[in-house]
Amino acid sequence: MEIKIGIQNVNREIVVDSAESADAIAELVSQAMSGGSELRLKDAKGRQVIVPASVLGYVEIGAEETRRVGFGAL
Repeated sequence: MEIKIGIQNVNREIVVDSAESADAIAELVSQAMSGGSELRLKDAKGRQVIVPASVLGYVEIGAEETRRVGFGAL
């Protein structure tokens, strides 16, 4: 699932590809925004992204998508 994080006063956004569910990501964001000092996310390759909660502009959580098998759409 793709997660886009907007940072205040920064033109580019951070894009993280995570294996976590949308509900788990939303819970982490909620905890960070309600008094946590940072938002910690782990991507699909095991790398960690740490963003201070005070500079979060927005967090966009992509829809969970099942993997398609095959070569074309019918």
